[in-house]
Amino acid sequence: MTDHYTRTAITLHWVIALLILAAFPLGVYMHDLPLSPDKLRLYSYHKWIGVSIFLLAVLRILWRFTHRPPPLPGSMPRWEKLAADTVHTLLYALLFVVPLSGWLMSSAKGVQTVWFGVLPLPDLVSKNKELGDLLKEVHEGLNFIMLGAVLAHIGAALKHHFIERDGVLARMIPLLGRGT
Repeated sequence: MTDHYTRTAITLHWVIALLILAAFPLGVYMHDLPLSPDKLRLYSYHKWIGVSIFLLAVLRILWRFTHRPPPLPGSMPRWEKLAADTVHTLLYALLFVVPLSGWLMSSAKGVQTVWFGVLPLPDLVSKNKELGDLLKEVHEGLNFIMLGAVLAHIGAALKHHFIERDGVLARMIPLLGRGT
């Protein structure tokens, strides 16, 4: 078994991370803008990013099923390994559920999702204002849960790099080198 992730896993991880880094602040920023062509354009960008994250997450999970991740250091306490597995599972779930909740919300609000302005996606539910308002709250809540999980993930990676010095972060950033 190898001590690092494959190039494909690393690339998918960082592309998805950058897309999340773009989508979250964009969503927060555009949320309270008055209705205008600029706001509608930003919503389109946000949707494009969300659909892209969803599709890349499909690739990432397929890759993960066929390419086992490197094992965590044997020196890690059991509770820490359980926490790492829990946060990773939560992040994978949110990579699917957050974009899906946005797509459902758009469908319920009667606004079709068109990926990159070219590929119209089917509405998942019929137009329904009450459902759309509920799904908006769900989408926002899930995004803040994702923010917490991402911050926990980053915090743990930095702890392992700067405090534990056990090479965990180097598995995803090969330029850091392996081990201590």
